[in-house]
Amino acid sequence: MANLKVTAAKFGLALGNRKMTYNSRLAQEVGLWAETKGRGGHEFHMEAFKAYFVQGVNIARKDVLLNLMERSGLDRKEGKKVIETREFSDAVDSDWELSRAKGVTAVPTFFLGLDRLVGAQSYEILKRLIDKYTDKAS
Repeated sequence: MANLKVTAAKFGLALGNRKMTYNSRLAQEVGLWAETKGRGGHEFHMEAFKAYFVQGVNIARKDVLLNLMERSGLDRKEGKKVIETREFSDAVDSDWELSRAKGVTAVPTFFLGLDRLVGAQSYEILKRLIDKYTDKAS
């Protein structure tokens, strides 16, 4: 947590004193659904981040996810159906399978060409990686 707090501070992200780790599987499914809703996907991910990493809220609870949806401007009724039917379960399984196949051990992990960056990176480092490949294409 100490390293995570240093990294979060470096990027201006709030980070609380989270004492528990909660299963985020259902939140991942809801997150994929939210992404299909345009801007609501980004908003949901930000709300889920704050709930989990800043406030220490159990994002495995359905009522918590429904509240996060509402705060993100997403339709609660539609979101409840997504939770109940587990409509995005296979998509999350597929994402996890791809992550295993690529050897991803931490998030975020960035892939570009043959290069891989693991963990939160500064703008400068990400730009350097992109420039490396765009310079070759020119």
